[in-house]
Amino acid sequence: MRGNNGQCSTELQRAAGLFNPQLIQMLKGLNSELGSDIFIAANTQQTHYDFVSNPRAFGFVTSKIACCGQGPYNGLGLCTVASNLCPNRDIYAFWDAFHPSERANRIIVQQITTGSTEYMYPMNLSTIMALDSRT
Repeated sequence: MRGNNGQCSTELQRAAGLFNPQLIQMLKGLNSELGSDIFIAANTQQTHYDFVSNPRAFGFVTSKIACCGQGPYNGLGLCTVASNLCPNRDIYAFWDAFHPSERANRIIVQQITTGSTEYMYPMNLSTIMALDSRT
């Protein structure tokens, strides 16, 4: 969710920033109680933050303007026939005011599959699949 100036909502970012560390602590406790890494967490907030704060590092032209929408930053409402539509959705981090673009979603999935513990705790999905294939 965005604030009025094209930036992410500070209040919602703060709430997510409080939630994610508490989620990790809860999962540590559950996994310890069960004696195995059964529960995992995906820190999609960090992935979003990465491409929002430095869109060019991920091949995006902008993270402030949605590809499809209305009003300032194409940030009002969902994409409809009355919306502005960008000529190349691959260079936008967001499809509309609420949803990451297809390319941004691919980055998120890549972090879930192969990302470090900064993005996945206690391990990524590839590691889980490798462990599962051995049992």
